[in-house]
Amino acid sequence: MESRYNPRQLETEVQQLWQQTGALKVTEDPDKQKFYCLCMFPYPSGKLHMGHVRNYTIGDVISRYHRMHGKNVLQPMGWDAFGLPAENAAMANNVPPSRWTQDNIAYMKKQLLALGFAIDWDRELATCQPDYYKWNQWLFLRMLEKGLAYKTTGTVNWDPVDQTVLANEQVIDGRGWRTGAEIEKREIPMYYLRITTYADELLQCLDALPGWPERVRTMQANWIGKSYGVRFAFPYTIDGKEATLWVFTTRADTIMGVTFCAVAAEHLLATHAAKNNPAIANFIEECKHGSVMEADIATMDKKGMPTGIDVTHPLTGEKIPVWISNYVLMGYGEGAVMAVPAHDERDFHFARKYGIPIKPVIIPSSWKDKAISQTFVNETVGNIPFDQSREAPSLYAEDFAPMIWLEWDSRFDEKGICFNSGNYDGLNYAQAVDAIATDLQDKGLGEKKTVWRLRDWGISRQRYWGCPIPLIHCDQCGVVPVPDDQLPVKLPDDLVPDGSGNPLAKTPAFFQCACPQCGKPARRETDTMDTFVDSSWYYLRFCCSDQNNSMVDARTNYWMPVDQYIGGIEHAILHLLYSRFWTKVMRDLGQVNIDEPFSNLLTQGMVLNEIFFRKSDTGRLHYFNPADVEIKRDETGQRIGAVLKTDGTAIESGGIGTMSKSKNNGVDPQSLIDSYGADTARLFMMFTSPPEQTLEWSDSGVEGAYRFLKRLWRFAADTISNTNVPALDQATLTNAQRQARRKIHETVAKVDDDIGRRYTFNTAIAAVMELINTLTRLEGSTDNDRAVLHEGLEMTLLLLSPIVPHITQNLWQASGHTGLIMDAPWPAADKDALKREEIELIVQVNGKLRGKINVPVDADEDLLKSMALANHNVSRFIEGKPVRKTIVVPGRLVNIVI
Repeated sequence: MESRYNPRQLETEVQQLWQQTGALKVTEDPDKQKFYCLCMFPYPSGKLHMGHVRNYTIGDVISRYHRMHGKNVLQPMGWDAFGLPAENAAMANNVPPSRWTQDNIAYMKKQLLALGFAIDWDRELATCQPDYYKWNQWLFLRMLEKGLAYKTTGTVNWDPVDQTVLANEQVIDGRGWRTGAEIEKREIPMYYLRITTYADELLQCLDALPGWPERVRTMQANWIGKSYGVRFAFPYTIDGKEATLWVFTTRADTIMGVTFCAVAAEHLLATHAAKNNPAIANFIEECKHGSVMEADIATMDKKGMPTGIDVTHPLTGEKIPVWISNYVLMGYGEGAVMAVPAHDERDFHFARKYGIPIKPVIIPSSWKDKAISQTFVNETVGNIPFDQSREAPSLYAEDFAPMIWLEWDSRFDEKGICFNSGNYDGLNYAQAVDAIATDLQDKGLGEKKTVWRLRDWGISRQRYWGCPIPLIHCDQCGVVPVPDDQLPVKLPDDLVPDGSGNPLAKTPAFFQCACPQCGKPARRETDTMDTFVDSSWYYLRFCCSDQNNSMVDARTNYWMPVDQYIGGIEHAILHLLYSRFWTKVMRDLGQVNIDEPFSNLLTQGMVLNEIFFRKSDTGRLHYFNPADVEIKRDETGQRIGAVLKTDGTAIESGGIGTMSKSKNNGVDPQSLIDSYGADTARLFMMFTSPPEQTLEWSDSGVEGAYRFLKRLWRFAADTISNTNVPALDQATLTNAQRQARRKIHETVAKVDDDIGRRYTFNTAIAAVMELINTLTRLEGSTDNDRAVLHEGLEMTLLLLSPIVPHITQNLWQASGHTGLIMDAPWPAADKDALKREEIELIVQVNGKLRGKINVPVDADEDLLKSMALANHNVSRFIEGKPVRKTIVVPGRLVNIVI
């Protein structure tokens, strides 16, 4: 073998070996246990980033580990290739998105190949290929037939410059993330998928996913958001016509504390109020430019205007004013809420701001048996004035009713006991809800109801680079589905967007067509599908990507569900929820026979790196890549600053943050591979931190990984220089040789558990490093030394093979093995080697560590005491003093009390 570790040469040779032997091609084998390992496929943005490298290395280690355990392992790869970034790049470079996308796929695939991932490339797919998105269209039409797809108007974020709908996350401070244009809220016709039909099943099935992180299951449950409450009406009369304002609440027990109602800017009452009121019209227009993200709404300044319209309280007959508020969304419920300032923090601050009455109707349960007085309340909640100062003689004193809170107290947002609530006084939450719901129902103004936070999935996008929606608009026949035999509706691949709207709507060759029913001229739908559609079933297509006649085939029954799914926590809600929904729809349409797509889920942490920048005179930040920065240190080695390598000028550090293009703090994986080799990149990614935690980039850490591989190479070269491997004679093993063998097999057991069960790859690597330290202490001068060293080398190569497959394959062959190390059986720990004749105990004197002793494993307490007392260092601390007692903790310690 070569005397020097040359990763570039040996990695090329090993990858060629895999290619020549077809080692990575996978077929179904009913006689083998399958293992489907899948990493979330990448968007072909141009280059891999370190997040990709980490994600796919984790998946590859798991895949190779299970392959060595004799399983039939599928690890495919594809490209999430549709989406707005390709359109933006196309505009910037004046090329069609298809060309930009295909060029990026070619480069990124080259990088993935260089990293040595055990991917079956015969199953590769890209969502922009017609033979893939054809089946998006086919299933959409089946969903349309079943009533699971429909068209209606919806409120969207509209970018007037890009002429497109933006997701909530693409609206920043009320402006489009790319154009900076002020966003409008528009009501436009859109196609929806009825995911709410599956809301209950999606929620219940979370309990059947113990292999998912609890955090992710909780996030999904909260997003689905099942709530029990009461839907009821506030009657009103407007323009001489009677109508009702419907609201839903989970806190019907507070209904007697309603002091106003709030409606969204798009609500019909708001529209009516704005007819002859320019101030209200202007406010509504302002609201339409606001965010619709719940996180933004929770923190933004709450604004409102009175409509001048009153509704009637359904139980008291009291007139309740209606306000327009920017914190009420038309897309949730029916665009209206009852407001109880005394028992809702948001309503409380709004009421305080606009001088709206606050009427408390719930007290904490702990107050139930206390007389309410000014003194009691002041001591309990703070300085809260009463209109009268006399002590209240009973729990439901009128004195408590006009209480005005000076500051919000979270206790009054909790469920408690009704008071100041007429017939409902003294009832707890459940009793009050039942009584109030019954009374509302008797009046025909309400009923108990279960509602969901989850809303149907709007899939329409006014963009070019996506899957065309397969519908045709005919003046005579209406909306007509494209017949199956005319699928796919192909997307033109030669258009270049110019930023002035969807180019499909300006391309007659695309939208002009004949109606499939009457044959008259018609217009093809120019909206395309949300790219989440593409990623909602790709894992199924990987099972049978060469199938041309159906969406999936029987091979999905062999491979599904995915045994291990790996991806970022940022996909914990939408992508995973849509994939679960899509699977259930396909099940109900007879396409698959599973309920859930992913049995186990691993969400890896982000890759971090230092951020460097300089602020210009205009206040704009310019970011510099860490590779272009030199850290300055003083004579003691303490860091004192940073400068650009090019000109030596000072720049500032922004601390550690996620690697991103916007902060220019990424590391090019290709540069890392070229300098150190793929195995170094893989080893660094797996060793630096557990997969769920963030990984902080470290150039010294990369150097350390490279040094370890060179050390492994030297250890292997020294061990296999003697090609005559003697047989191990266990009867003549020395104590050092037995300890080395025990270390070998302890490491085998630990690494097996760390990789196979715990997914703590960093501790597995650390254990192998410790093993090599132990083995290198053997002299290698005797046959048994050499036998133990060869056994240790073989086990080391097998254990490291999933993590650094190139160097281990090369050394496997160099040590005399034929075939591929990835096909070798995973090693099993030798139980006999694990047996200990001696164990190490610590010895304490009065609870303080004073020595260590090696004792026989079967030593009794008397022997342990005598050996502890005989220890030289221990006897020094006793110094002839009488021993009061000796405490023995078997297998751990001896404590001598003097």
